[in-house]
Amino acid sequence: MSGDDASSAAQGRGDEPRGSHRDRESSFISPLPREEYVEQMHLFEVLGERLKLNIPAQEILESVREEILVTTKLPMAVDFMLSELRHLGAFATAMERLRHYFTPFQTFVMAEAENERQRFDLRIGLEVLRREAKYRAEGATRQGLFLYQLEVLCRNRMGYDYGLEAIAGDPAYDEAWRNWILTVRRQIGIIDLADLIFVRSEFYHERKAAEQGDASLAAALMAEAAEQGFPPLFGRQEGRIAWANRKKDPLLLFGALHRQLGYPEAPRPNPADPEERLLPTLARRMEQLESRLKLVEEEQRGGIQLERFYAAEQKRPEAGGRRPEE
Repeated sequence: MSGDDASSAAQGRGDEPRGSHRDRESSFISPLPREEYVEQMHLFEVLGERLKLNIPAQEILESVREEILVTTKLPMAVDFMLSELRHLGAFATAMERLRHYFTPFQTFVMAEAENERQRFDLRIGLEVLRREAKYRAEGATRQGLFLYQLEVLCRNRMGYDYGLEAIAGDPAYDEAWRNWILTVRRQIGIIDLADLIFVRSEFYHERKAAEQGDASLAAALMAEAAEQGFPPLFGRQEGRIAWANRKKDPLLLFGALHRQLGYPEAPRPNPADPEERLLPTLARRMEQLESRLKLVEEEQRGGIQLERFYAAEQKRPEAGGRRPEE
């Protein structure tokens, strides 16, 4: 059983505190140092907040670059992003060329947010990246990271095909995880998501051992599955939650994982406030009423001067010249 599986099992049994296994594995899951993700979190947070104030993105990057620690590599990345923004007007192209710094999933989220054909808002995309960077800085697990990224795809109706391919390219996942993520990419929509998680959990082998009448066989079944190339990727708790949410809405599965295991939650778009649209709507109606009142006043004074609505008269021909219609 791998280190991920052992830590997940210990978490499910309650043998150690929830955060201890995250501290040991964070260096393996997050390819960059912690300070890089803290500064990334600050960058995405500032971008999201100041874009709401209609400040140009170029000015935001220029100002936030001075706030970022120069001991990190993010200032160099910001310089390159600023250059690409000036030439191409997008962030995703710069992130795509900085593959050693930004993950494929980060690039995919930004590309979808900048795609005018999609209904995925840029501010939601920045919040997605901010929460992911915060989770990595605090000490992430592969289980929590994958479930967060998958929930982002589900809640925002992003493409599973390209989205799961980008997730599989994340350096946080090892070969077993990448193979399983690509399997999910092929089978999602055909097989229930809860079943896909359940059959790759330790709880699945525990139930098989219980059905055979010997609970001690669970470890042997997990070792046998690992030898065949299908090691359990989720712990006992994730498997129990997935089994309890079979044939249900996947969003209910994500909600249970948030409550029970404290996994990060994907941001949701805020519903539009009708009161914010009230004043602009009233202003437009007042302008229409003023135009109508002016027309009524002109009609009472002697008629509406329709000549002002006509097109300008054609230029008169010079003396001795022909008219245009001739």
